[in-house]
Amino acid sequence: MGTRPPQQLVEHAAVPWLLAVALATAGPHAGHLPLWLSLLVGGALLWRAWLWFQGGQLPPRWSLALLVIGAVAGIGWQFHSLLGKDAGVAMLVVFMALKPLEMRSPRDALVIIMLGYFLLLTHYFYSQSIPTGLWLLTAMALLTATLIRLHGGAQPLAAIARYAGLLLLQALPFMLILYLLFPRVAGPLWGLPQDAYAGLSGLSNQMSPGSISNLIQSGAIAFRSQFVGELPEKSELYWRGPVFDAYDGLTWTARPRNAPLPAPVIEAIGSSHAYSSILEAHNQRWLLALDVPTRLPPDSSLAPTLEVLAREPLRVRSRFSFTSTLDYRANRSETSEALQQALTLPPKLNPRTRALADEWKSRPPEKIAEAALAMFRNQQFHYTLRPPLLGPDAMDEFLFVARRGFCEHYASAFVFLMRAAGVPARVVAGYQGGEVNPVDGYLTVRQSDAHAWAEIWLAGKGWVRVDPTAAVAPSRIEQGIVAALPVGEPLPTFVRLDSQWMRQLRNRWEAANNTWNQWVLGYNPQRQREVLARLGLTDPDWRSMSAWLAMLCGVLLLAVTLWTLPKRRPADPVLRAWKAYCMQLDRRGVRRAEWEGPIAFAQRVADARPDLAALTHEAAGCYAELRYGRGGGEQLRLLQQCIHRLPPQGT
Repeated sequence: MGTRPPQQLVEHAAVPWLLAVALATAGPHAGHLPLWLSLLVGGALLWRAWLWFQGGQLPPRWSLALLVIGAVAGIGWQFHSLLGKDAGVAMLVVFMALKPLEMRSPRDALVIIMLGYFLLLTHYFYSQSIPTGLWLLTAMALLTATLIRLHGGAQPLAAIARYAGLLLLQALPFMLILYLLFPRVAGPLWGLPQDAYAGLSGLSNQMSPGSISNLIQSGAIAFRSQFVGELPEKSELYWRGPVFDAYDGLTWTARPRNAPLPAPVIEAIGSSHAYSSILEAHNQRWLLALDVPTRLPPDSSLAPTLEVLAREPLRVRSRFSFTSTLDYRANRSETSEALQQALTLPPKLNPRTRALADEWKSRPPEKIAEAALAMFRNQQFHYTLRPPLLGPDAMDEFLFVARRGFCEHYASAFVFLMRAAGVPARVVAGYQGGEVNPVDGYLTVRQSDAHAWAEIWLAGKGWVRVDPTAAVAPSRIEQGIVAALPVGEPLPTFVRLDSQWMRQLRNRWEAANNTWNQWVLGYNPQRQREVLARLGLTDPDWRSMSAWLAMLCGVLLLAVTLWTLPKRRPADPVLRAWKAYCMQLDRRGVRRAEWEGPIAFAQRVADARPDLAALTHEAAGCYAELRYGRGGGEQLRLLQQCIHRLPPQGT
């Protein structure tokens, strides 16, 4: 009767491969994990690496159990739950870090590999960018190479890399077929409902001193637009966002647009511009359109304040098509309620500003606006991102003391002056300008292009745009934010790029990102239908698409199988003879374990069957000489004779 073999251990040289897998899959999560958890994970991996280097013993299982219990308790305390995305990912990362500390058998190593493959998917919960995709592809190659190393033993690194690359190359056709044909669902790739409000930035539904100047310091892209035909002049690119018509002395807010109100009346005077925009998610209902739109995308409407409102907040990157006119008359017949709201001011604030506006009341509205702009233009006002803090009478302090501010300061002061002088006015926030990317032809508008301006209502003309910032810093409107601000203002470094090659590099990178966003992240049901239509599949349903998937995957699987089918190799006569001898011993009650070498097996046979000791030592010696020495045909003949010299079974 055979004895139970000892537990097979993980090869010592394979441990660094597994630690590299753990680091490559769990390490990138450190950016969104609590600091204490990242330190725990890093400490556990360093501990295991030290034990491997020193050849030390693994910690007892009870200590690992305490670590797991403590980590799970900490995760529950940190996230107030053990369920959900963040808590679930945190526990997976902890398990990946602690599993190497109890890794003894190849089965444990295989668990690490499988956990690594699964952990790769969780990275798309946090980022779906090109660098993330490249990193995960590299990590997948490392995982596959480690799997080959575990099963194939010690091999040259080049051979392992070649096998891993070949496996990934074989999987590529299946990936493309599944990506193109698998039925798409509405919503973002890898998106979760509870994540819809996370990480979204941009204009807010209120404006106070510093709100836009803080946004200016971000170089993130707000949206991209592509025009049909000629692009308007930069000074004409006013992208309308929220309209603020309520003021409490410090903050401008946009009133809710939920109640059904009469649609605005727009009279287009000049030519129109058709364009499509790819808007980044900002979790608000407004869609940023060139002032003012005449044709809207489906499921959107034009508010009385000329804002384009979607049915639901924009929580995923989306493409919209518009047609806008730059020369127009809007709401020449305005409602009394809207005009009254556009004149409302909080009482008892800013007496000096009110006194100045009282001096202008006798003038026509156009002249009042001209007087305010002339004051900004001719007096010592400065355009800056670093204005001083303002007190309760903010308008008085800004107009008569500080005289330093950003676009929100000038728009707020102008609208306050107009309302105090009896001219209906409101603040409009959005973006102004943009930069054409010469690589893909898209106009790129960044958060640093955020802007605020004013609108006044004039009898017979309707709402007319007035930009007080243009009176103080005309270069802001004509050339952009960089030309208007002095050196030293806190703008993102890459927004101030002067080097030509760095600009080209940025343009190429952003064009690549735009393509990635549209064709990978933005591969929604509509885009899928467009692609399938080009392939001749018009209006397919999920049944036909499933059939196509099954058929194509089957054909590919057959092709890959035939390609990789190994050629039948002639049997090794040495191995065949040794296996035949061991099979005869198995029939006589002595079974060789798979892990046993010939000499160790011969010794065990001598202990179990002394009568077979000499013959087995002879056969094992012949096999060892043939396999590991310089044995030739004589030893092979002797090994084959040993089979026939065995006594009959039962003796």
